[in-house]
Amino acid sequence: MNTKKSFTEKVLVIVAKIPEGTVMTYGEIAVAAGSPGAARAVGSLMAKNEDIHIPCHRVIRSDGKIGAYNGLRGKDKETVLKSEGYSI
Repeated sequence: MNTKKSFTEKVLVIVAKIPEGTVMTYGEIAVAAGSPGAARAVGSLMAKNEDIHIPCHRVIRSDGKIGAYNGLRGKDKETVLKSEGYSI
């Protein structure tokens, strides 16, 4: 049995563990998943995320801007982050 996680699985596990009221950048997640330089791939995964349990809204750009949002939680990203206590 192959127990090695794919890049996608690693990213989803990392993002799932981002606490409410905090954020990580796409680049930080790529590094944590063992693939430095794969920030765009992380962004692509977050854009395609359809799992409400994966808080993709907690992933932001490296310049501090909140970036795009797939609308999974029905509000804009800034509103969702503020409701969780994150200061923008």
